[in-house]
Amino acid sequence: MEELPIKPSGIRMQEDFISEEHEREVIAILESLDWPNRRGRVSLHWGYTFSYQTFGIDKDTPYKPFPDWLAPLLPETEGRPPDQVCLQYYPPGSGIPPHVDTHSAFDQLYALSLGAPVLMDFREGKGPRTEVDLPPRSMVQMSGDARLHWTHGIRQRMTDTLRDGTVRPRAPRWSLTYRWMREGAACECGDVSVCDTAQSRVGLEREYRWKQGDQSQTPAA
Repeated sequence: MEELPIKPSGIRMQEDFISEEHEREVIAILESLDWPNRRGRVSLHWGYTFSYQTFGIDKDTPYKPFPDWLAPLLPETEGRPPDQVCLQYYPPGSGIPPHVDTHSAFDQLYALSLGAPVLMDFREGKGPRTEVDLPPRSMVQMSGDARLHWTHGIRQRMTDTLRDGTVRPRAPRWSLTYRWMREGAACECGDVSVCDTAQSRVGLEREYRWKQGDQSQTPAA
């Protein structure tokens, strides 16, 4: 994986993580899964289940083993399988609000894009946005600033305007987000604006819980 020469630092990408033929086979499997019956972005989970109440691990849901088709799609750079995998389907026009994955619960963060490409926004505080184009079949790792200090999200819209002015229509997209649990369940980055560990140490209730609104638009990746 090569780090992108942009801000935020820490975004590494491997294009063509799988072949086009393999992608078609996987998408056929994904389309046959038992998805939640609601509009907008929907999710399925393996390993430990992601909790939309705590934005960590759902301790009340039993561990769900990875299916056979998922094994070839797991990143190997961490030396062990992820603890939690979240599969999400994005119908055209859907997105995900700007967020930072919970610092105390999760350490490394990877994501594999399948289907259509999409622009993902990264932003530090109220600063300018950085748009990163996520090609189909690309595996992305977020570490450092990209993982801990910048939010990432996908805006709800039917098209993306590329740097050359091309307007690209959105199409169905799937993403697999891979998370590893953080040892000790505490983060030492000290960023009170986005880190739940830092907030709790200064007596602040976490502000980035996104508890209101439709859970289909609740951050998860």
